[in-house]
Amino acid sequence: MIIDIPASAELPLLRAVERAAGEAFRALGMASVADDEPPPLAQLAQCRRAGRVLAAYDGGLPVGYLLWEPVDGATHIEQVSVHPDHARRGIGRRLIDRAERDGGPFALTLTTFTEVPWNAPYYERIGFRRLADAELTPGLRAIRAQEAALGLDRWPRVCMRRAAGRPVREPGAR
Repeated sequence: MIIDIPASAELPLLRAVERAAGEAFRALGMASVADDEPPPLAQLAQCRRAGRVLAAYDGGLPVGYLLWEPVDGATHIEQVSVHPDHARRGIGRRLIDRAERDGGPFALTLTTFTEVPWNAPYYERIGFRRLADAELTPGLRAIRAQEAALGLDRWPRVCMRRAAGRPVREPGAR
């Protein structure tokens, strides 16, 4: 598995990965999440120029991707998507670990759905913890307000954080 900043020509493929990954939400009664448009190419290109988009490659094509941005002294994971044909292989975790490395010696943060098995429960398994409202930074509060304005609060959501440099064990490792 290769993880790298994608080429400009590959950015449309990242949108296709996100659309495919989003389909799993439909089975949970979250059709509006499944139907949500991926980031526009201009936004992906901006993230690419800033070095804040990563793609996971299998066979030379992107099968997953991650967007991150600095928020209040943390590396905030904005989006992680893995094509369903490549799910459950540790690709999301590898992308997150690489974002931690690329983002610098800072904690990781993200926002996610609490009751979606591949969201909050998954992130807890790889070292994230749920943040209480009192722990939210101004930037995380602003992100949550934007998510609420987009209607994502129809389902329970949470902010999460993983300490910088936290060693993550490979699944099945002793």
